[in-house]
Amino acid sequence: MSSIPSEVKIQERAIVCTPGICGGNARIPGTRIPVWGLERARRLGWSDRQLIEAYPSLTQADIELAWAYVAAQSEEIDGQIRENGG
Repeated sequence: MSSIPSEVKIQERAIVCTPGICGGNARIPGTRIPVWGLERARRLGWSDRQLIEAYPSLTQADIELAWAYVAAQSEEIDGQIRENGG
């Protein structure tokens, strides 16, 4: 398993990885929404708007933060998608 960075920041918000929450996978701060789940939905054709409608606690800034993390940690996210049946 690759080393997980402690954070990817955009405008002082950071993706978080917390042992015991979402399996320690990267997630949107203040939620239990894993980045891999958002990326899987995006690959299935979901738009940012559809994701925000499906997860009302998310903002466009959260989505952009997730996409920045995916870009920076694509191998990690690909592995998590595979591990979770994607």
